[in-house]
Amino acid sequence: MAEQEQNNRKEKSELHPRNKHRSRYNFKQLTAASKELKRYVFKNEHNDDSIDFADQSAVKALNRALLKHFYNIGQWDIPKDFLCPPIPGRADYIHYVADLLGSSNKGKNPKGPNINLLDIGVGANCIYPIIGHQEYGWSFVGSEIDPFSVESANRIIQANKELQGGIEIRKQASKMGIFRGIVGRKERFDAVVCNPPFHSSLKEAEQGTRLKWRNLGGTEKEVKHVLNFGGNKAELWCPGGERAFVEQMIIQSAEIKGQVLWFTSLVSKSANLKSIYNALVKVNAFEVRTVQMSQGQKISRFVAWTFQDDAAQAEWAKGWKNESAKTENKAVK
Repeated sequence: MAEQEQNNRKEKSELHPRNKHRSRYNFKQLTAASKELKRYVFKNEHNDDSIDFADQSAVKALNRALLKHFYNIGQWDIPKDFLCPPIPGRADYIHYVADLLGSSNKGKNPKGPNINLLDIGVGANCIYPIIGHQEYGWSFVGSEIDPFSVESANRIIQANKELQGGIEIRKQASKMGIFRGIVGRKERFDAVVCNPPFHSSLKEAEQGTRLKWRNLGGTEKEVKHVLNFGGNKAELWCPGGERAFVEQMIIQSAEIKGQVLWFTSLVSKSANLKSIYNALVKVNAFEVRTVQMSQGQKISRFVAWTFQDDAAQAEWAKGWKNESAKTENKAVK
């Protein structure tokens, strides 16, 4: 009983109930899955196993172990100085999007390759398609403007048989394009996910990182190290920052409103919500939802919107069942 109570205390109850990362990192299991992680593990001041989360190599090794242990991804890597994602939080977004799709399907979360998602800004790490494909069997298209990120994401897919045929990466040629140049005229997506650039300039990104690290007691040497790690230009900032990106995404979503069931985007700054809601009113979105998420002390959220009314959503969900039935019939034959 005492051991069960201890395990409950260690559980990260703020994460989604289906999130595989609700428990603290079990470094014994993770080092067994990926032996390279062992060199970075040490005992912290509480005598718990941990790693130095400011060490790029250590965090990448942790991610490789998590992806191998929980998602059966044997080969994963990203180029130096590209964003290394915190996997528990990324998984939360995917699980809540599954619930969102389920809300259009009488509460049943749809699974299988006939469910198609679009990841705007898939990044070098390809993390959302990996988790969505491995957890729910969904098919993904990932768009990306940075050529090095495109190459990296494709390398990850090619190195893992589990992902091949389930994820496609498309290069975005236009700086002003979000859906334009990516979504074909006859394509349909059940959901869009997006982690937009947070800052409005490189200077702002550096200032934010410097302030955050100093508040945590970091030295100037450590600050410089952190500034050199954790995202390239396209991942961290764009003109106008998060608000401008999401508002442009909303404008372009209206151009393909009949081709997507649910559009979603992470919104890190709560101060941006009012402007985003106003933009959604202007394009006459039928329904708007804000889904709160949290990981430890960090509070996050995503905004979801659809142009489909209740009857259209129900009809859309019927298509999932019909496609699943076709797949099953082919398998029997």
